[in-house]
Amino acid sequence: MNGNKFVGLFFFLFYSISFFAQPTSIYTDDPAQKLPVGVDKPDYGIIPATGGTVDQVRVEPPNWWVGMHIPQVEVLIYDQDIRDFEPTVQYPGVSIRKVTRLQNPNYLFVELEIGPGTKPGKFDILCKKGATTKKYPYELRARSHAPGRIQGLQSSDFIYLLMPDRFANGDPSNDSVEGMTQEGVNRDKMYFRHGGDLRGVIDKLDYLKSLGVTALWLNPVLENNQPYESYHGYAITDHYHIDRRFGSNDTYLELVEKAHQRGIKIIMDIVPNHVGDQHYQFKDLPDATWIHQFPEFTRTTYRAPTLMDPYASEKDRTTMSDGWFDHHMPDLNQQHPQVANYLTQSYLWWIEQSGHDAYRIDTYAYPDQAYMAALGKRLEDEYPGFFFFGETWVHGPAVQAQFTEDNHLREGYNAHMPGVTDFQLHYAISEALTREQGWTEGAARIYYTLAQDFLYEDPYRNVTFLDNHDLSRFFSVVGENPLKFKSALAFLLTTRGIPMIYYGTEIGMKNFTDPDGKVREDFPGGWEGDAVNKFFPSGRTAQEQEIWEYIQKLAQYRLQTPALQDGRLTQFVPVDGIYVYFRHDAQNTVMVVMNTHEKEVVVDTARFQERMGGFTSAKEVVTGGVMTDLSQIRVPGYTAWVLELR
Repeated sequence: MNGNKFVGLFFFLFYSISFFAQPTSIYTDDPAQKLPVGVDKPDYGIIPATGGTVDQVRVEPPNWWVGMHIPQVEVLIYDQDIRDFEPTVQYPGVSIRKVTRLQNPNYLFVELEIGPGTKPGKFDILCKKGATTKKYPYELRARSHAPGRIQGLQSSDFIYLLMPDRFANGDPSNDSVEGMTQEGVNRDKMYFRHGGDLRGVIDKLDYLKSLGVTALWLNPVLENNQPYESYHGYAITDHYHIDRRFGSNDTYLELVEKAHQRGIKIIMDIVPNHVGDQHYQFKDLPDATWIHQFPEFTRTTYRAPTLMDPYASEKDRTTMSDGWFDHHMPDLNQQHPQVANYLTQSYLWWIEQSGHDAYRIDTYAYPDQAYMAALGKRLEDEYPGFFFFGETWVHGPAVQAQFTEDNHLREGYNAHMPGVTDFQLHYAISEALTREQGWTEGAARIYYTLAQDFLYEDPYRNVTFLDNHDLSRFFSVVGENPLKFKSALAFLLTTRGIPMIYYGTEIGMKNFTDPDGKVREDFPGGWEGDAVNKFFPSGRTAQEQEIWEYIQKLAQYRLQTPALQDGRLTQFVPVDGIYVYFRHDAQNTVMVVMNTHEKEVVVDTARFQERMGGFTSAKEVVTGGVMTDLSQIRVPGYTAWVLELR
């Protein structure tokens, strides 16, 4: 049997046992919270590119840099009836390589060639038509080569995901910004803005460091000037400006700088699949093919397997890729050369501008996959130390692995994607703690999932997690059982990959996604006047403090133990709900014994001797307890022991 057929067999076997829900819309309908007066859910059909009235002249990217790997930049000029003007540039080393004119008379695309040795400086792009000349100032800057400025992510990192609007309000003066479509805050409404901002995040960096966090992922912070439900950040209306209700571009740069001073990396969340329907490029389309259009509103099927299914119908594959994620989220056509350039340049611009360390790429499976591969290659070439990982909310290890680089699963295709959000391992740990073990179910699901890591070029680059902003909080998933919850946390912080927790996990925040706003509640204490402040031990209950300290101890131990970062993983087939695995290198061996049963068990360790031989005692990492007899290990119900063998 050849390798491709073997992979295909594995995929179909294990895809068939996935039973978790498909991705849901960002715009979840909630009967209790109707859209505000005057805000309707549009039912978009075919929209022509006609050329409306330009209310703001734009030049994007707003600047560029000399010495980039690819020495060209395509400058978008958006101005009233600019299309038929003829551009010229007079600056040493800079020439116009190509001019592109689309249907809409308000757009002109000028591709600049930046020759070797070109000096940083300012110049004008002059556009002339008849007796009329328009001038657009432009600047080329020197790239930053500060050592360690862009750090990337490694398997030694521990990520904390937060939703800025719901974490902490550090600057009440930006709660309402005049002129934005949705003004004011209302913390009693889950779909309104609550006022959290970048200043609030900056103020809590020391809190995050004390927890053991080494990387901070923020849900998108670019402008979302939408009339409703703009708090989550996934309906971008400006690719070059931070949403003013979060702060400014300078505030974001300050966040990166102050985080780096504390040894915390910054991950920016980007959205190449779609924009908000208040984006100027949607309200005044550059041309009719800028977005994917249908005679009537057509939603994606969310069926990622159609992209690699050798038997998929063309209609299924096209609807998956070209259908809209939601009514308010027009689907971008990345096969359009100017769309592709616009998106890629904006992502490069933010890396060079801010020096953040990584991208999380939203809805990775939904944009054009050839473009996504080209984007990955460009990021790797331009910033070799930069890291990025894609959201792959899919089912089946092979489907997920297809989106990672250098796996040779699809002939002629390389995604150039270092890592993904490991939903398969999320499904597995959820099942292990909510179902009895069967041949492939329960604890066995973890084993079978990890056994398929051969599908990846490097599975240690995958981001592992228990929950996030789209999923029910894990504490609720396990019935608010603190023992199960801590078992899951122990697994998360000791298995392979880059672990991530969602804000509030450290205090056992709970709720289900019915609707998703319930898992996006404010962090207690992030607002002046909050009844309790759980950023401090004095504001936490005994159980919350116990969970907080459990995460802190494991995170700090992981940070000091290379075996838990990039050491080898050896797992044993689970028996009767007992799952045992080891992380080990030349210096340390850590043994994890997970009991997924309610009752206490005594585990005979004879079958684990290939990894335990020579060790005579063990220290339980969290409690500090010492075991001097390793022939049998007593494990209470729903408990995971993390044992450093000695």
